[in-house]
Amino acid sequence: MTDTPDKCFYICLRASTYVNPNTKVKMKSLWNEAEAAIFVAKFVSQGVLPELALRTYSSRLLGSDPKLVLHGGGNTSVKLNMVDVFGDTVPVLCVKGSGWDLATIEPAGHPAVRMESLHRLRKLDRLSDEDMVNALRINLLDNTAPTPSVEALLHAYVPATFIDHTHAIAAIAIADQPDSESMCREIYSDRVIWIPYVMPGFELAQVVARAYEEHPHAEGMLLSKHGMFSFGDTAKQSYERMIDFISMAEDFIEGRRAVAIAAQSESTLEVPFKLATMADVAPYLRAVFSKLATGRTPRHWILDLRAGAKAIAFANGLGQSEVAQRGVATPDHVIRMKGRPVVLETPTLDTLDAWALQAQASISDFVAQYHAYFERNNARVGGIKTELDPLPRTIVIPHVGVIGVGKLASEAAVNADIIESWIEVVTDAMACGDYQPIGEADEFDMEYWSLEQAKLGKSVAKPFHGHVVAITGAGSGIGAATAREFAALGAEVAVLDLDLEAASKVAGGIGRYAIAVQCDVTDVASVRSAFGTLVQRFGGLDIVVSNAGIALSGRMSDLPTEVLRKSFEVNFFGHQLVSQAALGIMKKQGMGGVLLYNVSKQALNPGPDFGSYGTSKSALMALVRQYALEHGRDGIRVNAVNADRIRSGLLDTHTIATRSAARGLSEAEYMAGNLLGQEVFAEDVAMAFVLSAQLKKTTGNIMTVDGGNVAAMVR
Repeated sequence: MTDTPDKCFYICLRASTYVNPNTKVKMKSLWNEAEAAIFVAKFVSQGVLPELALRTYSSRLLGSDPKLVLHGGGNTSVKLNMVDVFGDTVPVLCVKGSGWDLATIEPAGHPAVRMESLHRLRKLDRLSDEDMVNALRINLLDNTAPTPSVEALLHAYVPATFIDHTHAIAAIAIADQPDSESMCREIYSDRVIWIPYVMPGFELAQVVARAYEEHPHAEGMLLSKHGMFSFGDTAKQSYERMIDFISMAEDFIEGRRAVAIAAQSESTLEVPFKLATMADVAPYLRAVFSKLATGRTPRHWILDLRAGAKAIAFANGLGQSEVAQRGVATPDHVIRMKGRPVVLETPTLDTLDAWALQAQASISDFVAQYHAYFERNNARVGGIKTELDPLPRTIVIPHVGVIGVGKLASEAAVNADIIESWIEVVTDAMACGDYQPIGEADEFDMEYWSLEQAKLGKSVAKPFHGHVVAITGAGSGIGAATAREFAALGAEVAVLDLDLEAASKVAGGIGRYAIAVQCDVTDVASVRSAFGTLVQRFGGLDIVVSNAGIALSGRMSDLPTEVLRKSFEVNFFGHQLVSQAALGIMKKQGMGGVLLYNVSKQALNPGPDFGSYGTSKSALMALVRQYALEHGRDGIRVNAVNADRIRSGLLDTHTIATRSAARGLSEAEYMAGNLLGQEVFAEDVAMAFVLSAQLKKTTGNIMTVDGGNVAAMVR
């Protein structure tokens, strides 16, 4: 590597390609001595022990590969000697802490716990989860450190210096076999200990400790229904043993796959005529989720479609069978995907209404089954649990793909990643034998385990969580400021602009889930395509800020007809096309919606030589009121913001200089020429759009943001 140490340190570590399970690609070690040395040098200079620096490096290697771990899954540890506050050297376990992700973990993500106290706990006959967590916390060397993993005791009781734990796809495909113990022996001989399923915590740690004492030369463990562990004297040895174990499992699966594929058709459904797309069906799905929401669940949900060849093949084949209803691949995933997906019928364009009714019936049935599942198992544990929301988090639709559902785009993406990983496990498991995950009781115990639910964290609710907002003309100025303001308040944002590069810069500055979409508001096909794209990405639409505009000047009596037409094409008909596209989506969702428009003081207070702009904006104001009149019964609120003298593409530096000079004013005086004597900025207008979107019982309103202009006052 030729990068500077700092640059190398912050790069995303190279990962294996996320491949189709039918592709024979053997996992390889990504360990790089130069990269490892950079990690050591970087962290040692900060006072971190070399072993912990290498622990961080190898943990990131594991976390960078979705075939090994996903979204906070897995855990790693290293045993060290550290100095405590008294200056005494004490043995400690540095184990992954709650809230950290292996892909991005820092040394602080492996909090140090006193080993002596952890070993004393082993003498106990039982230890409650609460007492275990308390014991871990009171034995931290640093009480501000994160809470150690619930599997910390397991790491403590296996004497290996370095321990790695993953939920690798190939390993789980073996772990979820009805005869996984015999397969484990066939694949690994005595290198790997097979452990029957035990829920994580104190009891599992005891089972593992006894098993290791019987097999002290083992290099790893396969936990039935759970995942793979590897041990080593060094970070490199433990990491490369993990890679070796997974490669061996992959080879075993591939050796059996050819026979299995002949027996299981991966695509048993013919592609129907007029197949509907995600953009066609998603609004109906959001409508169903909204109808089935309760006081415990929001009405607005985000959908994340995965439509790769693997997802389609599964949706058309195994996804239609009872195999898909057997449960999660590894217990950790139950908090993400509610045990299993809901499976819907193939949608076609000429039967969408009937399909929507079927989808509602299927999702309602899923909810009813979840209620029954909760009642059965809550009675079993003494009726002490409170039911979580029963809505599914994953959906399978033949020929369309698989969908992750979440309250936020980030959550929907995680759930979509989980179901993609689950698909690979199920496919691999069926290829080499059978798929038999944990049973219902164990699934419930894991889903309702307080320590597992804690992994989801507590997010602060924001006003626009779950809401999808589209802003036209958002590549700069008011549109860009509005996109940023909505995103800051939790919205999922689609940045629409004729200039895709400008839109991409704005979206990139907002975050990884904002999208940039090219859109010419004067072109019907472009508008339809843009709105189809955002629905395909997020599942629907809740708020539109129709902001795109053009300012063409000239005296009306001398104005060429084509100039006036162009002004109306953008400033009136563009808003009309955007409105029609948005309303088509909102009415299918049945959740109401918000249409917001950027009008101008010119609509109320026309200026000389600016007639093409003023007349088109006056027409837009009439359009706003007409839509408010016609769609109030649909729960769709329609409001506008009347702004003036905002620095933007319409009022650029040259125009400001020209106008201020013509009036004998400085630029500052010209821009602050209002009753308040203050310049109005794009961010001020953005706040007005956000406020308008929050006024639940206001429609047909014109909100003025101009610092005060008597001639432009609405009344």
